[in-house]
This record gives sequence, C-alpha cells and structure tokens, in this order.
Amino acid sequence: MKKQQQFLKNIKYTADAINIFLAYGVSALIFNKLQIAHFSILFYIASCAIWYTMSIFSNLYAEKRSNKFSEEIVLIIYQVILFTVSLGAILFFLNLNYKYSSFFILTYVVLLALLAIPTKYLIRKKIHAALHKGNYYDNVLLVGASSAAANFYETVKKYYYYGYKCIGYINTTNSFQNDCNYFGNFDNVEEIITGNPIDEVFIALPSSENNNIQKIIRICEINNIRVRMLPDLTEYTSSSIYINNIGLVPVVNVGHLPLDKKENRILKRGFDIVFSVLFFLTIGIFIFPIIAFIIKITSRGPIFFKQERWGHGNKKITCYKFRSMVKNSSDIDHDGKYNQAFKDDPRITLIGSILRKTNLDELPQFWNVLIGNMSVVGPRPHPTPLNLESMHTIDNYMLRHLVLPGISGLAQVNGCRGETKTTEEMQRRVDFDLYYIHRWSFWLDIQIIIQTVVNIVRGDQNAY
Repeated sequence: MKKQQQFLKNIKYTADAINIFLAYGVSALIFNKLQIAHFSILFYIASCAIWYTMSIFSNLYAEKRSNKFSEEIVLIIYQVILFTVSLGAILFFLNLNYKYSSFFILTYVVLLALLAIPTKYLIRKKIHAALHKGNYYDNVLLVGASSAAANFYETVKKYYYYGYKCIGYINTTNSFQNDCNYFGNFDNVEEIITGNPIDEVFIALPSSENNNIQKIIRICEINNIRVRMLPDLTEYTSSSIYINNIGLVPVVNVGHLPLDKKENRILKRGFDIVFSVLFFLTIGIFIFPIIAFIIKITSRGPIFFKQERWGHGNKKITCYKFRSMVKNSSDIDHDGKYNQAFKDDPRITLIGSILRKTNLDELPQFWNVLIGNMSVVGPRPHPTPLNLESMHTIDNYMLRHLVLPGISGLAQVNGCRGETKTTEEMQRRVDFDLYYIHRWSFWLDIQIIIQTVVNIVRGDQNAY
C-alpha cells in the first residue's frame, strides 16, 4: 500500500512539472517571448524548485483522500500565492524584473492555477475510482470499542473514498453492535497484529488501559505499522479543541472561539462586505430583474418572501428570499408544528422548484449580509417555530447562535440541508454547525464557498 501511495504521489509531482512547463510556454507565447532567450531552462528549473519547496509549507502533496475537493482547491490557491510571492522576491533580488514583467508573472501563475486545479481533480477521480474497485485501501485494525471507534467504523464503511478498510477489532469483550469482525481480547494481540495484513492500527482505549496501549504501540513500532489514536472527546463537542505538548506531555486545550478575537471578526466582516458588494455589482445587477420578472408572470404574489428567523445572540432577524411557494402558504401543519418544505411539496411553484434546486432563491440574503445580520458563511438561520421545537430536543442547539448565521454553511455542503425528518438529522446538522463555530478560519470559509458552488453545479439531492 505504501508503494502505491508513493506511486500516486510521484504522478502528482510529474503532473505539476508538466503544468509548470505548459503555463510558462503559453505565457511566453502570449507575450511574444517564445524565444531561446526567454524560454529559459534555468527559469523553468527554478520554478519547479520553488513550487516543490513551497509545497512543504502548504502540504499540497499530503494524503487527501478523506478531504473534500474544495479543501484541495484552497490548498492550491494557497500554494500559488506562496509560489508567486517567492518567485517575485527571487526575481527582484536577482534584478531580473526587466526580463519578466509583472504582467508576465501574473499570466504565468494564473495559467498555472487553472491547469493545477483540473489536473488535481482528474487524479483525485482516478484514485476514487480505484478505491471503489477495492484498490489502494489501507487495512485497519481497531483496538477498543468506544463510541469514537464505532463512529470511525461506520464512517469508513459508508464513505469508501477515505481509503480505509476495517478488517476487525480487538477488545475485552465482543461489544460492537455492528458487523465488524471480532478478533479477540488483548491476550493474543501480538499474534493478531503480526498474523494479519495490517497497514494502520487505530487505538480507541481509555487512559486507564495504558498498559495495553503501550504494548500495542511497541508491537506496531517493531512491525513498522502506523498507529493512530481515536480519543473519545464527545464531552467537548461544544468547545474548540487543540493539542500541544508541555515538555513530553500532550495537553488537550479547550480554547475560546476563534471569532472571539476582534481581528478575526474584522476579517470576516470585511470579507462579507466586499463579497456581497461584488455580488450585487456583477451577478445581482442582471440576475435579480430576470428572476423577479419570471416570478411575477408565473404566479400571483410578491416577488420577495420575508420570514422571521433567529440570528446572532438569538435575536430575531428578517430573512429575505425569492418567493418559491404559492401566495399565503401556511408554515404550520394541522398538528401545530412547523411545516418544513418536503419533496414534491404542492406549495412550491414551478419556478420556485428551479430556484430552490439551484439555491437561487437564497440570493436576496446578500442584502442581509450587507446590512450585517447575516454572513456569507455560517450556520443556516432557522425559522422561529423550528427553533422553538428544536431547542428542547437537540443537544447544544442554542449554541449555533453564537455567531452570525450564513447563506451557506458547513452542514449544508456536507448534505445536511433541506427537510430534517428526524431528531438525529437535526442533531447532525447542529454538530456540523458547532464544529464550524469552534474551528472557524478564513480558509474554511473559502472552502465552504467553493464547495457550495460545486454542489450547485453538480446538484444536491436534498435541494427541493
């Protein structure tokens, strides 16, 4: 398996070397500099050296089977920024600016980014296809039967593209309520590890089992098997967690919210303003009149739909959308509960169905972003009746209002959008929201925006 992973990594290295060559050649051709003097082998070699050096800092070639492609796009953008700054600095210090102008370098790096993104996507799809056929898997042995171990098993079983195949587990008793193979207890752990084709061992034992943990780590080190820990931190799901060392002692830190910092709030708010203004000046200025006209001629009622929802600090806000349902549709069913939109909902108009599937009905919420009661990215705001229903049945539900709600969010790009039929579905959405709140970063926002666009183009089965 390790040889296969190295082979795939070598393919990525080679593909980027080709991309650099093509981007340089096309840039030279565009600027009429396709000559020996300008198509310098030294410049190409230096570009490759800078690109691969910067990849150490961006982790561009790290294993990303378990990451969404939007995360990889963010890494590529980060890599290109590092590459551009480093290349520009070297040209400046070597006094070669006269030979390679700023416009030439800009064209070069833009072309490089445009080549790198689809190349990485094609390689990624090839890897996923191979995984789907049963190739390139890492055989995993689980040690322990905690809730973290059970969640890990269910996750890697459901999502094949993570590239893990759990061959079984070791525990004091056979206590898993699933079909994972039980290999026995800790008495014959060495025979189990050495007698099976195992690439990695995931340990999910409490600290009270320190003797068994150390024994397993020692056996794995002797047999050159990677060991990972699965800490059961479910009691800290409403807090941000990071791990560092004090001397040789690992310490789990329960920290403050990233958006508690003023500089992060300023960065996020500044991005929201710039993004929403650019949207209105580019897309909104022509698409709003078109959608408004179609809504007006196809159904009776107002163009915009206004609904009371809960925002930051549980404050009530007015959320704007393009109307997608027939006029005077009821939000409350016969039992007095909030009537969520469902598949083939008769209240949804024909144009409303298209708007909802493409997320175009949400576009007026950029006005909410501009006036400051919503953000481009954040937990989706729920209507007041749904909040009142969920706050007493969903764990940590009200904590999702610690930040501004968003047009799109981490839960939505991970499939938790649309109707929530069960308590478990709503709990999963809230868990994603809490993860976002406690691990916010600017790059996570960019990733979610990119993934939202990808989902719109690809289509979302929960969009109705």
